[in-house]
Amino acid sequence: MPEQKADAPDVVLVHGHDLGRWLSVYGMPHVPSPNLAAFAESAVVFDNAHAAAPLCSPARAALFTGISPHRNGVEGLAHHGWRYRHDVVTAPERLRPLGYHSVLIGLQHEHADPTVLGFDEVGGLGFLPRAHQVADAAAGWLRACPDRAERKPLFLTVGVWEVHRPWPAEDYVPADPAQVDVPDFLSDNEHTREDIAAFHGSIRQLDDAMGALLRTIDATLDPETTMVIFTTDHGAAFPRAKSTLYDAGTGVTLLVRPPRSWAVAPRRVTDVVSHLDLVPTLLDVAGGAPAPELEGTSLVPLLHGGTGDPDRVLYPGKSYHDSYDPMRAVRSREFTYIRNFRPGPLLTLSLDLESSPTRRGMGDAHLAPRPAEELYDRRKDPDELTNVAGDPAYADVLAQYAHLLDERLVATDDPVLTGGSPVPGPRSREVDALPLLPHLRPEDPS
Repeated sequence: MPEQKADAPDVVLVHGHDLGRWLSVYGMPHVPSPNLAAFAESAVVFDNAHAAAPLCSPARAALFTGISPHRNGVEGLAHHGWRYRHDVVTAPERLRPLGYHSVLIGLQHEHADPTVLGFDEVGGLGFLPRAHQVADAAAGWLRACPDRAERKPLFLTVGVWEVHRPWPAEDYVPADPAQVDVPDFLSDNEHTREDIAAFHGSIRQLDDAMGALLRTIDATLDPETTMVIFTTDHGAAFPRAKSTLYDAGTGVTLLVRPPRSWAVAPRRVTDVVSHLDLVPTLLDVAGGAPAPELEGTSLVPLLHGGTGDPDRVLYPGKSYHDSYDPMRAVRSREFTYIRNFRPGPLLTLSLDLESSPTRRGMGDAHLAPRPAEELYDRRKDPDELTNVAGDPAYADVLAQYAHLLDERLVATDDPVLTGGSPVPGPRSREVDALPLLPHLRPEDPS
């Protein structure tokens, strides 16, 4: 059995829904997020962090396992039946042998039953995990938590619903549409601004709750020995963001405040990093050995001011959302290559986006046929709006990145090569039923 690391820190991992990088700390000054901005002032801010998938369950499954969705099994939404393969080990299960006590409070999106995910405690079952509800539940748990000297190191996961659509005015007070930030990948018109104004209202409520939660964390856990991580699952719920492999779809907030005892100066990191790096990071801070099946790399050297591999590439992917829509990407600091494995429109909008105000104002250009390959030069085109796959000047880059993807698909036995994984059967009472009593078993003639 591994020995517990003497200075193993408490770790609090907070994750939101559909936020992307829509915060003032990421260059959107009108987004109402002062509490997270204040937290970022004492944290390491990752400017180029990405989800492994642009959808809720696959993104979180990769975050909590360190393994890509097509390998861990959660290729689609948990409420559509997708779930982990039998041999997959989750973050709390990896930390338990290292002496950690794990707790889940609020939202998870990996399985219909949160008690099967490996946590020692699961709190708040049965209520909609809205941000203030979750912050209050976490505060109650933390105030009752014994002092550090009297307990095991803590891995506390706190998940919130915000900022998932819808954003009704009765729940979230919208911002002034004239005062919102409209990114370049969206059309700047009254419909988009109406939508973003409502989004800002949800972000404001998320930020208020996060302010309360962060204050409670600092009042109950010693900042000297506590690491706090704030992230989200994937990009914001707008066309050309959520459910796509563009930067706006996989790009995520990642703010990490190391234990104060590490004496880490706040800074910004521009290296390409992944949600797949979180489990290796947790193992590193807990004193565990690297696991060969994990796909990421520990962020601890970057947290301490080191530099990463400038040539690193990530391989985000998408398989199932409302339907099968297979695509894979190769992403580096300089380029993004996307391969679409099925014909379809340029953008496949999920049901919530199809009914959004933004959709009303965007026309139908997104219904044109999608290309088989896309390539974006991030040095000139950080929003990835101009596909240069057909430009002869990029022929060598296209071939290089296509080859990288081919190698990756084969090396990981990606089901996309054979038409995709079969859709899992629906969950039923029979799947999870207890065994029959002996006298009711069919083989018992009595």
